[in-house]
Amino acid sequence: MGLKITQVDAFTNKPFGGNPAGVCILAEPGEAEWMQKVAQEMNLAETAFLYKQADGYSLRWFTPAVEVDLCGHATLASAHVLWEEGHLNLTAQARFHTKSGLLTAERKGDWIEMDFPSQPAEKTTAPEMLLEALGVRPTYVGRNQPNYIVQLESEAQVRAIAPDMKLLKSVTPAAMGVIVTSRATSPEFDFVSRYFAPAAGIDEDPVTGSAHCTLATFWQEQLSKAEMVGYQASARGGVVKVRVAGERVFLGGQAVTVLRGELA
Repeated sequence: MGLKITQVDAFTNKPFGGNPAGVCILAEPGEAEWMQKVAQEMNLAETAFLYKQADGYSLRWFTPAVEVDLCGHATLASAHVLWEEGHLNLTAQARFHTKSGLLTAERKGDWIEMDFPSQPAEKTTAPEMLLEALGVRPTYVGRNQPNYIVQLESEAQVRAIAPDMKLLKSVTPAAMGVIVTSRATSPEFDFVSRYFAPAAGIDEDPVTGSAHCTLATFWQEQLSKAEMVGYQASARGGVVKVRVAGERVFLGGQAVTVLRGELA
């Protein structure tokens, strides 16, 4: 029997929405080269690899091209699998030891809430080629270690943006990606966003939990609210609840299993 791998759609309550992630629970630590090859074979935005430790699980995330330091949707998918497949009691907290420190997840009814580090951005002057690649004139541009954040005037502009991915990849090698955001027009959401990371092998990520570690702090300042609901307006779409608490951001999402298989 081969090693089991599960595909989960995260930040959605319906199959074929949200962001798909692979989840692979290992008996022992895996070799990075092998995990990268599995992630390339799965060809999803991220594939997560876990193995049990004394106090939780070690967790690493790989895109088809690189290992990343923080991934929200694959963490959500991992917690979902641990509870769904009986590795954890439904009332137990999921604890993950990662390159971004200890991350935890807890069930909140039909939702899963994760405890992540906040990643505030500072205002910056955007490179002209970045704006050319995006084809926009933003109202604000910020930067932190993993991302640029670009604010536009309207939700319609966010939904309509069509970046030049080849150019965007060439001007963002040092940054994992670009968050594009605006206030939401729809009353059920506070803000909308999209996320592009061609340098990491992902032209557009369907729903990006880690980006909401930046979006949460940005929109908290803009809207003077600590609890908000964001919608990532990709083709698949997904909903992320955010709650800011000091230097931590709590991300809420739902998840559904869509595929179970075995690696040969």
